[in-house]
Amino acid sequence: MNLTAHASCDVLVIGAGLAGIRAALTAASEGRTVILASSANIFSGSSFFPGTWGFGLIGPESEADEADLAATIQRIGCGMADPQLVQTFVSGIHPAIAEIKAQGIHLHRAANANEREFIPCFDHKHRDWNRIEAENARIVFAQRIAELNIEARPFCELLEICLEHGQVRGAIVHEDGQIRLIACGALVLASGGFGGLFKHRLTSDDVSGSVQSIALKSGAELVNLEFMQIMPGYLSPIYKTVFNEKTFRFAQLKDSFDLPLLLGMDQAQDLLDERAGYGPFTARLKSKLVDLALFKAQQADPGGVTVTYTREMIEHPPELIRTYFEWMAKAKHLTISEPAKIGLFAHAANGGIRIDPTAATRVPGLFACGEATGGMHGADRIGGLSTANGLVFGGIAGRSAARFAAENTVKESLTCEFSAASAPDIADCLTELRELMYRSALVIRTAKGLTEALTQIDQIADRLQLDARPLLQADKPSDAKSIAATCRLKDQVQTARAILTAASLRRESRGSHFRGDHPEQDPAQAAPIVLSLQEGSIQGCFLSQANT
Repeated sequence: MNLTAHASCDVLVIGAGLAGIRAALTAASEGRTVILASSANIFSGSSFFPGTWGFGLIGPESEADEADLAATIQRIGCGMADPQLVQTFVSGIHPAIAEIKAQGIHLHRAANANEREFIPCFDHKHRDWNRIEAENARIVFAQRIAELNIEARPFCELLEICLEHGQVRGAIVHEDGQIRLIACGALVLASGGFGGLFKHRLTSDDVSGSVQSIALKSGAELVNLEFMQIMPGYLSPIYKTVFNEKTFRFAQLKDSFDLPLLLGMDQAQDLLDERAGYGPFTARLKSKLVDLALFKAQQADPGGVTVTYTREMIEHPPELIRTYFEWMAKAKHLTISEPAKIGLFAHAANGGIRIDPTAATRVPGLFACGEATGGMHGADRIGGLSTANGLVFGGIAGRSAARFAAENTVKESLTCEFSAASAPDIADCLTELRELMYRSALVIRTAKGLTEALTQIDQIADRLQLDARPLLQADKPSDAKSIAATCRLKDQVQTARAILTAASLRRESRGSHFRGDHPEQDPAQAAPIVLSLQEGSIQGCFLSQANT
């Protein structure tokens, strides 16, 4: 079908979480016209996920602490972070914090900041610890969006990027029951990670994992896709709520047979004490045995593992834990003394679209920021830096896109061809995809499991291709909705294939990537894996071997 531009702007931002909002506000502050589009509500994505109690935000304690934080990011990231991105990132945190404070964002500080619970996940020392309240952020950012005349378009989903001579000219979207084309001078991708590809996930449904494939098809590269955060979360009675890992050292964990989860393990309490120091799973530390036991128990009984707490913690919880359970009681109606069931969930992506320090991809006019990107984090990520990433690179992306758009006139008469097709059984295919990714690509990865998953991925893709019904026009809202769902699933399949490809190439265990058949880290593989699309096929190689 042939599309003519329905709307136009200097800068189009896709995604309305923290990174996207920062990009839109910054681009508008540079004097550009901006459309902020989101497949869900404005104020969505991982930033505003209701299964957690606020945005944790950390930065260097001072300018003198910047070098240590940068070195720690590299160490915790197991050498997978880009040094230039890390330097840009760390030096940009305090200026970004100052900007949002000037806009009216309230940062909560710890009263007992020296408690061990305020040391960020995986870190070795205290940092500048802050917390942003989601409701305060909504109010302040909504006011700024209105003041800067940013056009907010909720429930406007990106389907494809429109290119002309290799440069971004616009975006094809699904909105108001129609397939539309928006012309733009520059495009910012900020629509999050790929948690939506997994059965159990601590993400909202708009974090679908489609944007990585859309970027790949447009000529961008992906990096570090095999690294993602795998977090403990509640299976019941409050499904899809983040479990506070700081409580592990006080926890009593029992499997479905009412036996201690770590029964027979040497120094079980020491493992729980170490596990209380960080949220996501890592293969680097001995306490990975806790996560492996959790995952195996969850596979044996999908109901998960029962958690209760010592009387000591119930009566005298540390400040961070007390604050967390106060939020839990108010928002989720679960108290500290009630038993609950927990398991492991897909959470935030540490890898994604490859960018440079200006947030540019290798496609002219295409920029990216936030959880959709990779390179500023590595195999593991320090807690509180995801929020900082959105603030820093959201601002950088908005500024870079605004300056690119200032030199590239918007083609308001833009037209673009779009291959529209609708496939049946989308829901069943997505369920199958999520189950196989959870089973084969979450915690324990092996050559056999990854190969089988890639085969199943190909089978799903073949079914979509064979069953899709071409549509020359999308005259009905139901047709447009089906077209959008088909596009989304095709892209989710492609992103899943990219993750499995990277995980297959990395025949070692490093940070959040654990290979059951290669449980040790291999120094010979100490380089990021970069993925690109070549003649319709995903190709991956270690960066040390790449010509990019």
